Amino acid sequence: QVQFVESGGGLIYAVGSQRLSCAVSGRTLDQYVMGWFRRTPGKEREFVGSIRWSDGSEDYADSVKGRFTISRDNIKNTIDLQMNSLKPEDTGTYFCAAAWGATLTIQSVNYWGKGTLVIVSS
Repeated sequence: QVQFVESGGGLIYAVGSQRLSCAVSGRTLDQYVMGWFRRTPGKEREFVGSIRWSDGSEDYADSVKGRFTISRDNIKNTIDLQMNSLKPEDTGTYFCAAAWGATLTIQSVNYWGKGTLVIVSS
């Protein structure tokens, strides 16, 4: 049984930084792509970014490109989301997710975390 435990959410002031972490347990996900989605007020869940466990290839939504960075730790079995230059519109619940293969979309996700709330105050 795969489980994700997200941490790092909280209240942050705009232009600040925050780091989210997702700890994976239950199995290794070396054939998976992992990443983050978020659900912001009034919007559907949307893709934020992803990283392939096998080769570290990254992909980001245009809205966060240049501000957010995903990294993985093969020893700790965690992925992190470093968020810089935060904006109020980044406020939302952030979900860790994994999909078998190379592409992370809402439709392809096999495993979801429960989410961690990030509030960016102006």
